Amino acid sequence: MATNQFIEKIKNQEIDIVEHTEKLIEESKEINKEYNYLNIISEELALQQADSLKKLIKNKDKSIKNKKLLGIAVSVKDSICVKDVESTAGSRILQGYKPLFDAFAVQRVKEEGGIIIGKTCQDEFGFGGFSVNVGIGCKVPLNPFDKERSCGGSSGGAAGLSQKLDGHIALGESTGGSIVEPASFCGVYGLCPTYGRVSRYGLIDFANSLDKIGPMGKNIEDAALLIGVISGHDAKDSTSLNVKNENYESYLKKPVKGMKIGIIKEAFGSGVEREVEKNVYNGIEELEEEGAKAEEISLELPIKYGIATYYMIATSEASTNLAKLCGMRYGMAEKLEGSFNEYFTKVRSNNFGDEVKRRIIIGTFARMAGYRDAFYLKAMKVRTLMINEYKKAFKKFDALVSPTTSILAPKFSDIGNLTPLQHYMIDLMTVSPNVCGLPHLNVPVGFEKNLPIGMLLTADHLQEGKLIKLGSAVEKGK
Repeated sequence: MATNQFIEKIKNQEIDIVEHTEKLIEESKEINKEYNYLNIISEELALQQADSLKKLIKNKDKSIKNKKLLGIAVSVKDSICVKDVESTAGSRILQGYKPLFDAFAVQRVKEEGGIIIGKTCQDEFGFGGFSVNVGIGCKVPLNPFDKERSCGGSSGGAAGLSQKLDGHIALGESTGGSIVEPASFCGVYGLCPTYGRVSRYGLIDFANSLDKIGPMGKNIEDAALLIGVISGHDAKDSTSLNVKNENYESYLKKPVKGMKIGIIKEAFGSGVEREVEKNVYNGIEELEEEGAKAEEISLELPIKYGIATYYMIATSEASTNLAKLCGMRYGMAEKLEGSFNEYFTKVRSNNFGDEVKRRIIIGTFARMAGYRDAFYLKAMKVRTLMINEYKKAFKKFDALVSPTTSILAPKFSDIGNLTPLQHYMIDLMTVSPNVCGLPHLNVPVGFEKNLPIGMLLTADHLQEGKLIKLGSAVEKGK
């Protein structure tokens, strides 16, 4: 059943919102036993919301008429705060932390009648591309098509749950590819918006100049619906863009005839699995059949320097953000003994995972006196050059296309043999749009070996509508 049809049935009391929510909670529990997608199932909150909405519906309250998510289940990545629900960003150091407020995006979901069903698992603080760097005590999510394989990361739980649970949309978060990459591995649509399009208020930071909250759904309509709900200016976030919000659903099923697509030459060939390349080109052909024009373009700088630039900026900002997690105000604590440095060291050593420690060390080194100019500031200058190269491309093209990832979802046994650098290279296609703050969308384009393959569409700043239009055209052509 289409989401808009479901909402109408809820409004007309053809579907009981409480009974439906109870059913979804039970389905979520069963899925979670098998696949580990949720750190927390917020059953009490969900039923409270459903009960409150049911009363409004029964009393024919005028506020119900325009609620865009009425009765729709929404999961929230664990790094996005939900009031009175444990929110840990997948880390043991925040175990027991229950925020006293909702993130801006969560607040908007609640205002529109969406029902929060739980917190999805992730790489600790978003540090990873396979959702295997889960915090101490958390479980690794399993790919919905093959339990021996990764969901992708870091929004792995959000992507997996989006594939397995019908009638549900997920709130994900991306710093370097954490929305589109797991969306690709799990065969769902993942939309990472322009930086600043969605408020970061209430997000447990990874890297302030890179973090973005966005939707993940089983179809493009759900992604378009949720991005419209959560977008908008927020005075509590200094990086929030004060621009007019759009009706993203109006871009669905619109003709793409005459739109120009740039095929990034450097994103194909060596290192890209044959099955991935074949299916992405099939997706491009579907757009051409709908009237779009595709042409090859060279985008050497973002592909060549994206990984190095991203990891220098991201680790530097992460090491600063994580300094506040010291066991004093919230989260895990230890017995107060020894000096401040000894106490903080003990808390952080015992409760951070290995990858978190690695990135703190790298980032702290890059920000040290004598190194900041050579590393962090130079990376910021390269970021500007990358943005300029993208801007030049968008003078000619409406969107750029590449594979979302270069490989099929890998087996956990293979991931275990990778070095940290090889882990980082999974983000090769996705880091550059994130570094440049550009909106990008994963579009499922096919299956090989029973595993989904995604195509990455990237547009200019604030051009999410073009991505939705193109994604809708590919979905239509299937």
